[in-house]
Amino acid sequence: MDTITGKMQTLFLLLAFLLPPEAGAEEIINGVESKPHSRPYMAHLEIVTDRGYVASCGGFLISQEFMMTAAHCKGRKITVTLGAHDMKQEESTWQKLEVSEQIIHPNYNSFTKLNDIMFLTVQTKAKLTHVVGTISLPTWSTFTPPGRMCRAAGWGRTGVMEPVSDTLREVKLRLMDARACNHYFFYDHNLQICVGNPRKTRSAYKGDSGGPLLCAGVAQGIGSYRRGDAKPPAVFTRISPYMPWINKILKNI
Repeated sequence: MDTITGKMQTLFLLLAFLLPPEAGAEEIINGVESKPHSRPYMAHLEIVTDRGYVASCGGFLISQEFMMTAAHCKGRKITVTLGAHDMKQEESTWQKLEVSEQIIHPNYNSFTKLNDIMFLTVQTKAKLTHVVGTISLPTWSTFTPPGRMCRAAGWGRTGVMEPVSDTLREVKLRLMDARACNHYFFYDHNLQICVGNPRKTRSAYKGDSGGPLLCAGVAQGIGSYRRGDAKPPAVFTRISPYMPWINKILKNI
């Protein structure tokens, strides 16, 4: 085996370990259960993938018609549940909506996971209630710096070998500088956020992809990928650079 071939095989093995499957990455490890309905913008996505199996992701409501999630959460069919806390116990607050259009960022790359952001439109407008509401997005000029404490939330796994959580959970995570994510081959600090102190065990994990990273009440990031062993930091798509694209879609639809 020549040196170049050996290096390429090593690279692909590492990528298989580091990168998530097509849908259903990210979950909350060592977080706490959210107060029921305290995060009214949270959406649970049930996805029938292109291969025909069922996966789940998080998402968040930005208007009665639109939601944001990760591009790798795309699928043949997506059903959104709003107003939920425990996914095993249906409540009168639930709103189940079918996604009518999935608008993936045109430069999304499933290999590098760059531009991992997607717009969802729903067939029926969401009804805004005391448990279903929208969340603010940043301006295009916002750059959330390392050192800040933010929060991620989701229904993902609570451990590498644990099942997904029935109830919504959340975790406080520190934003790290780019060096903390330099083991990810394609990490781009201008388009992504490095999230979670590597000396801590708190993290987002499988099932939390597409959920928001909240900093001072504003959605600054979208759960994208993490290491297979859940060791932080994880990578979130930075929303602010995509605001011109987002605003263009909002004006044209």
